[in-house]
Formats: sequence, C-alpha cells, structure tokens
Amino acid sequence: MLIANTFTCNGTTSSQSGRRNHGSRSLYSILPLVRYQGSELSKMEALLEDFPQDIVHPLKLFDIAKSEKRLLYTLAPMVRYGKLAFRQTVHDYGTDLCWTPMILAKEFNRNRFARDSDLTISTNGPQPPTVVQFGANVPQELARASTLVAPYAGGVDLNCGCPQSWACAETLGAALMEKRELVRDMVVETREYLRRDGWGVGKEKDIDNPKGRSVSVKIRVHKDLRKTMDFITTVLGPSQDRHIDWLTIHPRTRQTPSSTPINVEALEILTTTFGDQVPILLSGDVFTLNSLPFTSPLLDPTNTPTFTSKSISTDNILRQKQQSPLLNIPKLSGLMSARAILANPALYAGYDACPWEALETFMSHLARAPLPFKLVQHHLSEMCAPGMGPNKNALLTKPERNAMLSCTNMVDLVDFLDEKAREKGYGDEFGMRRLV
Repeated sequence: MLIANTFTCNGTTSSQSGRRNHGSRSLYSILPLVRYQGSELSKMEALLEDFPQDIVHPLKLFDIAKSEKRLLYTLAPMVRYGKLAFRQTVHDYGTDLCWTPMILAKEFNRNRFARDSDLTISTNGPQPPTVVQFGANVPQELARASTLVAPYAGGVDLNCGCPQSWACAETLGAALMEKRELVRDMVVETREYLRRDGWGVGKEKDIDNPKGRSVSVKIRVHKDLRKTMDFITTVLGPSQDRHIDWLTIHPRTRQTPSSTPINVEALEILTTTFGDQVPILLSGDVFTLNSLPFTSPLLDPTNTPTFTSKSISTDNILRQKQQSPLLNIPKLSGLMSARAILANPALYAGYDACPWEALETFMSHLARAPLPFKLVQHHLSEMCAPGMGPNKNALLTKPERNAMLSCTNMVDLVDFLDEKAREKGYGDEFGMRRLV
C-alpha cells in the first residue's frame, strides 16, 4: 500500500526511547543528493546522518546555522500545505526545520481521526526536523496535545499569529496577542507536562539530549509596538530561565494584508531589544534569498543564487539595494517562508524560481507519503505558476495549468506531467524522472 512507508502518531511508544522503533533504512539513503552545495555534506546534513534514529533538538540546528555563518532556513506552518511529502521536498533543498500545518489541540486530544489525519511522519528512519504547531487557548489542552506528539517531533509551537476570522472568533491565533498572561500560562504548563513525562525541556541544557524538546511561540505585532514588547516580556519570563526556546515574529498586525510589506522597522526594534535573550525567526516577505528587505551579517553577499531568468541579474538587484538602503538586523537568527516556498520549494537552495527537478522530487516523495488528490493539484499549480520573487518565469503556461487542474485522478495527472516534461525537455525520454 502507498501509506506503508508513513505512520501517524497514534499508538504506544517505547518506554525506553520515547518513540517507535522504525527500522534502520532511511528514505533519504535511497534518494540522490539534490542539494545545491555539491557532493560534500554540510554540517547540518552530517548531523542528521550521525543520528539516524534520534530526533535532533531544534536549538542544535540554530547553533549549526550560526556556525556556518548563515541564517536558519525554515518552512512556515500553512493551513493544509505542510504535510510530509512537501516537508521532505523542501528539506531536500536546504530547509533546516519544518513546521506542520496548525493543528487544533482540542480536536487532536479528543479525536483519533484528527490525530491520524493531522500528523503523518516517515517510518523509514529520520524525517525532516519537524515542529508541530498547535492552535489552543487552554493551557491543559496545549500541554496534553504536546505530550502526544513529543515522541515524533523536535518541538511544539503555539500559534499566536493566524489572522483568519474563524480563528480569532475562537480566541485562537492572532486573538491571543491580547492575552499575554494566558499565552505565558500555556507555554509554562506545556513545559511542565513534558518535563513530567520525562522529556528534556531545559533549552540549551538539553540541546544534546535525545529526549530534548522545544516549546516556542509564533506572533504578530501590535499597531502600538509597546504592547508587543510587553507581550514578549511576559511570555519570555525570567532571563535566567526563559519560558520559550525561540520566538517567531511576523511583523504585520492582525489587520495588515499580506500585500502590504512587513514592518522592517518593528522587526529591527524587537530583535535589538530581545535578540540577546532568545533566538528570533522572521516570518513574512521571505520571497528569495537575494531580495530580502533587510541586511544581516549572516547574509553572505558573495553567495548569490543561480538565476533561472536572463532578464534578472545580480547587478540589477544590487543596484536597487544601493538606491534604497536597507536596515541592518544583526540579531535575527533565521528565516521562515510560507507563500514563496509553496511556489518554490528550492528557495533556500538559491533558486529564484521553481526548478522542474523540485516538482519531480515532490512527486517522488508523494508516492510514499500520499496526499488528497485536490491538495496535490494545488501544490503543483503553485509550483508551476510564477513565484513570489522578482523572477516571474513559470514551468507551465496558464492554459497548461488549467489543463492540469482538469485532471480527475492521479494516473491522468502523472500522464499529463510526463507529456509536458517530454515536450519542454524537462525530464528524460520517458517524461518525469522517478527519483525514488
């Protein structure tokens, strides 16, 4: 069966290891190396090779990225679109840490079907380093859900940033930005539950502990930035023993549309104020590595990406940046991409548009980690359309994308993609390359 190589978080765990024994063969051991840095393993890849059966603490990944003089690269939580096959795909192209889609903690605790459908991970050895994000507004609900996923993920994250009206009406997501004491209580309760179950929640003290787990929060900002600073101060707690492992900031307000650029000035103030106390990730406007709306010492100006469009050059982008000086944000630890990486899973590998190879990689992972057909079509539609960055080249034309969306089953869809691969010279003589 197609799902034989995945499993969900239901069921018992080993009392000694805190997780299932999945066998020794890794899915990645039978895949070609598709990362952009050549055949030499990076420190991040070597770490995952050294611990084939252990879950790596996310703070370890922060440290490794910093030692490599770069920002941490992460996949944002997105409704429906952070499932296993896509997490595996972006991980193949340099994403260090992946978030699941937001899961409602209350339903996850009470409903076995919700647990089966919301969290799927690989049985063939190490999965991409993963953080499970929950939507919750009751400390016990978040804590209980966190103990359920702890054997299978590196950490849990509380969503305080979703601006959708349904979430805010339920006092979830961005509505929690007005309830800082409740958010503090939720992360404190979660840490206590995990500690009682034998997990290491000592942050840096447990960075090398195989049972070390993280607790983090993703937020938006207020119109009055002083309220955001009060919120962070409350949630962080005492400097000698902070309540969260790291903080993700989306520098837009709950009412700000995604078409409005992020508030870089707010990000600079918040990272300057809190960046020495806690690692901080940026979520928002991470479209390509060479078009970020700020500068950082961890952004290497000489490490320019491989462009796929002749109409765009590094000189043009550098000239634009010189005309409009950017703020320097030295205390930012990492990047989180949502819409842009959905359209271009190879974003962190330096591609400014989605390469056909990334689509083939996704389809290969999909064979072992199936998704609902309509969701597959949406993923492919995003990858084949113009991306979020300055390069607007597309793998398929709009009529071709419409024809792809008219397919009614997976067999027809694969046949269609094979045909387009042959027509455009993307694959081999048979069409798409099968990478697994």
